[in-house]
Amino acid sequence: MTERSAWSSEQSTIPSSGALYDGSSTPPANVPGAPRSQPLTRGPRANESAWWSDATSDPWRDPSAAAAVVIPAPAADAVAEPDFSPKQRRTSLLQVIMISLLAALLAGGLGGALGYLAAVRSGAGASVLGGGGAGGLTNRPPDSLAGVVKNVLPSVVTVRAETELGEAIGSGFIVSADGYVITNDHVVNGLSGNPTVRFSDATTAPAKFIGSDPESDIAVLKIDKTGLKPVTFGTSSGVAVGDPVLAIGAPLDLENSVTYGIISALHRPLEVSEGGQTRYYAAIQTDAAINHGNSGGPLLDASGRVIGVDAVIKSMSGSEDAGNIGLAFAIPIDQAKRVAEQIINSGKVPHTVMGVTVADSGAAAGGVKLATVSDGGPAEVAGLKAGDVVLDVGGGIIDQPGDLTALVREYAPGTVIPVTYTRAGSSHTVQVKLAADAG
Repeated sequence: MTERSAWSSEQSTIPSSGALYDGSSTPPANVPGAPRSQPLTRGPRANESAWWSDATSDPWRDPSAAAAVVIPAPAADAVAEPDFSPKQRRTSLLQVIMISLLAALLAGGLGGALGYLAAVRSGAGASVLGGGGAGGLTNRPPDSLAGVVKNVLPSVVTVRAETELGEAIGSGFIVSADGYVITNDHVVNGLSGNPTVRFSDATTAPAKFIGSDPESDIAVLKIDKTGLKPVTFGTSSGVAVGDPVLAIGAPLDLENSVTYGIISALHRPLEVSEGGQTRYYAAIQTDAAINHGNSGGPLLDASGRVIGVDAVIKSMSGSEDAGNIGLAFAIPIDQAKRVAEQIINSGKVPHTVMGVTVADSGAAAGGVKLATVSDGGPAEVAGLKAGDVVLDVGGGIIDQPGDLTALVREYAPGTVIPVTYTRAGSSHTVQVKLAADAG
């Protein structure tokens, strides 16, 4: 009875599910904590309602047990079992069309990509700029400017010299197969030790200083090397204003530089004083770009023949750092070659003279007045006298005292040149045979 009383007491409370328990030994399935089972059935009334009218006459009923109402749980709704059989899908016409288009696009894109790769690898279809395809290097004729430069470059050198003022950099050119080189005196002036030359192929060689003529601004070096290629000389007496020219050198230490221009003027007299030294030039004027470092390099005609030695430039500022403004001057090669040969052969350079001295300043109406005329000299023999005003020497116009010296020295001793002068208001022209000083 102890177990039955405990069970009855536990079921005296109405469960939250709403079912009432009748105190039997097997709890209904919907009572919390009770074992799950089928709905409770009793005797022959199992299929009738739980509300018995004769419950008191139930022979199995415990008279001491409390009455209980049992409400059977409602039958659970049937749950459909999942259908694992494959479903038959219907494909619409739109889907077919879309799939076909997508497949066509993919195939086209893939085909295009493969075709592009094949074309790129084979070079076909690549974009080409310009009107024609790229060709090989053009073989330029020897008489073209490029052909001239190619032929002359091996004969041009860059000169480096340690001087009292530091390292000087200039240019030069080979004038003989045994290694003689012409450059400017102002490149090697104050030389300490031997200079070094650098060829167009970047090889170098030591050079020996042979000699120079400061007033002519010409110096000669010697290279001890075989296989040298000398330049071809032209003649400065045969050039004309307007002729094309090339300048080759190392402007601002930029070796093997080539510039192009024309002859702007001839017989341009210049007197240049530098470091206590006065130099005289009857120069070839050119607009070819020449800068510091070009000094001593060759001025070439269109055939590649040397017609001058690049020497000085004129600038607006007059500063040492000034650059080219289209006014450059070269020593005529006829004069430079003559001076160089004299340096090599005798070490002395006699200067060409006319046998006169001039006043310190030019005449008011142009030209220079003769201060003295040497007895028996070229000028006196030609009929010139002191006081005459010389206007022109060999076609070069004279304005300053130094102009006469510069123009006369352009010519070799023994050369006969026309000289135009005025005397007492009258103009005269005479032929003067020049001579040489003692050297």
